[in-house]
This record gives sequence, C-alpha cells and structure tokens, in this order.
Amino acid sequence: MKAVIQRVNFSNLRIDAMEYSKISKGLLVFIGVQKQDDKKDIEYICRKITNLRIFEDENGKMNLSVKDIQGEIMIVSQFTLCADCTAGNRPSFIDAEVPQIAEGIYEDVVKVIKQMGVPVVTGKFGADMKINFENDGPVTILLQSK
Repeated sequence: MKAVIQRVNFSNLRIDAMEYSKISKGLLVFIGVQKQDDKKDIEYICRKITNLRIFEDENGKMNLSVKDIQGEIMIVSQFTLCADCTAGNRPSFIDAEVPQIAEGIYEDVVKVIKQMGVPVVTGKFGADMKINFENDGPVTILLQSK
C-alpha cells in the first residue's frame, strides 16, 4: 500500500461540480492499494497516518500528530500511486489491486482511522474528483507499507 500524506490548512473535494466533502486543518491522504495488500498493510498505514508528528508545537517544531491538534483527515483512493514508470513513458498499473478488492481495502483504511478517533471524510471510489487544497509548509510525506 502506498500513501501520500499532505499537511493542509483546508481541502475540499467536488464530484460533478458539487461539493462532496471538505476538511479544515488536517491531512489530505491519497491511498494506492497494491496487489497482496492485507490487514498488516492497513494497520501500518493507519497507525502511521494518525501518529506522524508533522504538525508544529508551540516552539515551531514538528512534534504533534493530527490527533494531537484535533485535526481532520480526507482520504482519497488513487490507484495511480501504484504506477510503475521504470520502462518507457507510459505508466504500468500491473501492481495496482483490481477495483473490486481495492475498494474493500480502501474502506477498511477509512474504518480503522475512524476507530482511532480522528474525524474522516472521503472521496468516492472510482469517481472523477476535483480536489482543492492548501498544503501547509509544504509538508508532504510518502509512505509504503512494504
């Protein structure tokens, strides 16, 4: 599983020109589900997302998690994170999990993070989404579970 985590001041997501979800200060997280991802991958990614100390404390040090600041998380499925661009110029998505399985794993990620006590909003799996956000810092973290 791959994740791109961005510290944001806000994020809003539109589908068909209508606002679908939004957050204020927190994390915008893109999740790519790969073949053979399982519960261990879900647990690892969720634990990292909720506990990464990437928000500034009173001394300006990145020392606080999204839970510490009582922030929100927007989670968006993005299979293109699984692209392999090593050969040629056209990405291969052979490592991306099939949608029927990937959707369930994505939903499990959302469920686990909610159980960790962090407010979560989502995009819509497989939809054409437009996302507007303000990256704070900028702070962008890349995670891989394997």
